[in-house]
Amino acid sequence: MAAANIKEVARHADVSVGTVSNVLNRPDTVAPATRRRVLDAITELGYVRNDSARQLRAGQSRTIAIVVLDVANPFFTDVVRGAEQVVEKAGAMLIVCNSGEDSARERRHLELLEEQRVRGVLITPVGPGSQPNLGKLIDRGIPVVLVDRGSGRASRCSVAVDDVLGGRLAMEHLLDQGHRRIAYLGGPFSIAQVAERHAGAAAALDERGDGAELRVATTTSLTVAAGRRAAEDLLALPARQRPTAVFCANDLIALGVLQEVTTRGMRVPADVAIVGYDDIEFAGAAAVPLSSVRQPREQLGRTAAQLLLEEGESGETHRHRHVVFQPELVVRRSSDQQRRIQRGRTGATAPAAPPRAAGAVDGVGRSPRSC
Repeated sequence: MAAANIKEVARHADVSVGTVSNVLNRPDTVAPATRRRVLDAITELGYVRNDSARQLRAGQSRTIAIVVLDVANPFFTDVVRGAEQVVEKAGAMLIVCNSGEDSARERRHLELLEEQRVRGVLITPVGPGSQPNLGKLIDRGIPVVLVDRGSGRASRCSVAVDDVLGGRLAMEHLLDQGHRRIAYLGGPFSIAQVAERHAGAAAALDERGDGAELRVATTTSLTVAAGRRAAEDLLALPARQRPTAVFCANDLIALGVLQEVTTRGMRVPADVAIVGYDDIEFAGAAAVPLSSVRQPREQLGRTAAQLLLEEGESGETHRHRHVVFQPELVVRRSSDQQRRIQRGRTGATAPAAPPRAAGAVDGVGRSPRSC
């Protein structure tokens, strides 16, 4: 059965097409009795308005897209949840695109989103090669906000975490625990977060200057399977060369390492200490609770969505901002027998507190940095 159209609704309610349109878009301009008659006709006929046509006439879509690196990673699930809260409150809809850490797939998504004239795009780019495609969207007048990644450009906003600091926190903790043979697992290094977390860890180790060494094992992806494979290679090393601690670029890799280590009957942290990154829900629920560098996942999504909506509303007067949150090191049994939370680099034992950011839209943090 074909769907009823607006003309049929008007005939059924004995009103003009313009009156039906007013009921749908400006109900306060229609007399209550007439409005009730039109709504009854809509219900009886099962009319559903063509929102695509309405958006085309209005010149603005109600669809916002978020492009993530890996939809299976709980980190991005939480980021999407935060963004969705803001987008839905604004009367729009959020659609999720998964690049799968594949630049070609990311490019296809962006091309389709450009064709659909979406209201805006939130994205965690695969790598530097994403920039030309993002530039096309901006030239088209579609706002773009980078999520969990600094933009370094005046033409787009970004929301990120200080991953260099996060790497420092993890390395300083492991050094404080007495480890001198430490491995960093993550990859590919074309992903900025992977490179920056390693840079922070390497800098902290260099500054100590006490003979500790950092072995880098590059993975092809940021998954549990990749963590298990990397752990196999590390555990195959002679005992005198084998790392006593592992810092992983994200929690999924860390969970893979934990699985492989415990499967082989080794003890965590007595034989191998492990620190992850992101502090997803599974980290604290692991068989050996996992130490991790915490990111404000939902707040990243909320803040990015707020910046995007602000840009759409203010247009050319919009001031692009780069919001940077500070990470926290959450210490659990995988790297320390004591359970405590260290905030920043103070080493203080305290319960988790709301993360602070430079330029947080919700008012938490210092004054915004703009470009």
